Amino acid sequence: MARKEEILLATLDLASERGLKAVTLSQIADRVGIRKPSLYNHFGSKDQIMQAAYEFLREQARERAELQASKVEPSADESLEQVLVRSFEQYGSFVLDNDMLRFFKVLYAERSTSPVAAQIMVDETNRMVQQVKVLFYDLAAHGRLKVDNVDMAALTFACTVHTLVDLQMDMLTAGEASASNDKALAFDEVRAYIAWFARQMEPGHE
Repeated sequence: MARKEEILLATLDLASERGLKAVTLSQIADRVGIRKPSLYNHFGSKDQIMQAAYEFLREQARERAELQASKVEPSADESLEQVLVRSFEQYGSFVLDNDMLRFFKVLYAERSTSPVAAQIMVDETNRMVQQVKVLFYDLAAHGRLKVDNVDMAALTFACTVHTLVDLQMDMLTAGEASASNDKALAFDEVRAYIAWFARQMEPGHE
């Protein structure tokens, strides 16, 4: 394992155990088994480590979930609901990746007071919105989506799904659901919303 990867995973472990604010560079160095000055050969601050951890873990989770980097290709024989569910299932697999889930739980706990945690959440939300826009423009261009404002439709869809995922994350933290049980993996509220949205937006549905 490369030294940078060791530092990132050690930081995630410590932040999961103690909270991001309580983690110090000295603690990270001790966990990795190096001297604190050696950290500065790789990162200039704890914030830089967290930002790098986000990019690293996101890429690892994306690869494990076999996510498309840009968009989901809609098949001609799929309904709009099927396309949107498949797109969400890819995102859900990414969110529930073990390391990514641990990282998100740290961010959710810290984002109201930590600028770096808040910025990472902003970046993730913007990425989600942009991916939905790409998908919706493709669907609209092929007559699969009836909407007069693709950008607004994509924004409201992405933000609604994002809010429902937030609810699921809060349920996990509150102990009302477990990442290993069916309720956590089903995202029933998201699926119900997608079914409703597809009925409103698919040509031929009244």
